[in-house]
Amino acid sequence: MTQVLDPARPRSDYGVLLAEVSGAGLLERSPTRYVPRFAALSAVSAAGLVGVFLLGDSWWQLGLAVLFAAVFAQVGFLGHDAGHQQVFRSRRANDVLGILLATFGVGLSYAWWVDKHNRHHRAPNQVGRDPDVERNVLAWTDGQARQQRGPLRWIARHQAGVFFPLLLLEAWNLHVGSSRAVIRRRQRGEAALLLAHAAVGVAVLVLVMSPAKVVAFIALQQCLFGLYLGCSFAPNHKGMPVTDGTPGERDFVRRQVLTARNVTGGRFIAAVFGSLNYQIEHHLFPSMPSRNLRRCQPMVRKFCADHELPYAEMSLLRSYAESLRYLRSLRPSSSPAATV
Repeated sequence: MTQVLDPARPRSDYGVLLAEVSGAGLLERSPTRYVPRFAALSAVSAAGLVGVFLLGDSWWQLGLAVLFAAVFAQVGFLGHDAGHQQVFRSRRANDVLGILLATFGVGLSYAWWVDKHNRHHRAPNQVGRDPDVERNVLAWTDGQARQQRGPLRWIARHQAGVFFPLLLLEAWNLHVGSSRAVIRRRQRGEAALLLAHAAVGVAVLVLVMSPAKVVAFIALQQCLFGLYLGCSFAPNHKGMPVTDGTPGERDFVRRQVLTARNVTGGRFIAAVFGSLNYQIEHHLFPSMPSRNLRRCQPMVRKFCADHELPYAEMSLLRSYAESLRYLRSLRPSSSPAATV
C-alpha cells in the first residue's frame, strides 16, 4: 500500500522528499502499466521458441541461445520489480508473480533472492551486512584482498582483468547459491519449480537438437545470462565507497545516495537495464515502480544539490572504468597475512 503521510508530524529531510514524490503519484502501483512490457517479452519468447523448432538440429541454434540469455535477464528484471512489491498492491500477488518469474522462469529461488537483496538494500556496500560485498572469488576491500589464499590470491592481484570473464560464471554461481538455500530451508514448493524449470527447458532442447548442441546451447545461454546480469548490476555500486557499517555512521539518505551510481543513456539504457540505471532513485524508493524512476530523478537530483550531497551519474563505459579502477586498487600485500 502507498505510504500515508501525517501533515501534523515533523518531517525529516527525507520526509519532505518522500512527500513530494508521493504527491506526484510516483509510488502508486498500476499492474496495467506493466502489460506492454509483459506482452513484448512474451512475444519475443514465443518467437524464439518457434525459432528453436524451425531451426532443428543446427548450430545456428546458438544464435537463439544469445536471444534467450537476454530474455532471461529481462524476466529477471521483472522478478526484481515483483520482489520490491512494485507491480501489484497486494504482497501476495507480487510474491506469486515473483515465484513464477524467478523460480520457474529463470531457475533461481525467489525467496532466497529476496532475502539476499533486501539485506543489500538495508546496508549497501557495508562489509558484514551487504552480501554483495562479501569476500568470495573477488575481494571488495583491502582487508579482504589480504585474506585471499592460493589461486584467489592471484585473482586478487588481477581483479580488474578477470572481472568481466568471471561474470560468465555468475549465473552458475547464482544457481548453486539458490539451490543450496532451497535445500537448506527445505522449501519443497520452490524445489519443485526449480526442477520443473530445468526439466521443461532440457526437454524442449532435446526434442530438436543433438546432445552436443543441447550442452552448447545451455552453456552459452547461461554464460551470457550471467554476463548480462553482472554488466547490469556492476555499474550501480562497484567503485563507490565501501564502509565497515559502524552504527550511526550515516543516516538513511546518505547511506543510499553515497554508495550508489546512476548510469546515463536515456530510454535505451533504461530498457536494457530494466530502469536500474536509476540506482540512486531506486535505493531511496525501492517500492517505486521502475517506470517512474526516470520521472523521480529531477526531484532527487535537486534534493541532493540542496543538501550538498554528491550525486554520482556517468556514462556506462565510464562506470565500468571506475569499477575496474577500484578493483585494480585492491591488491594483497606482498607478504601473506595471518589466516582469519
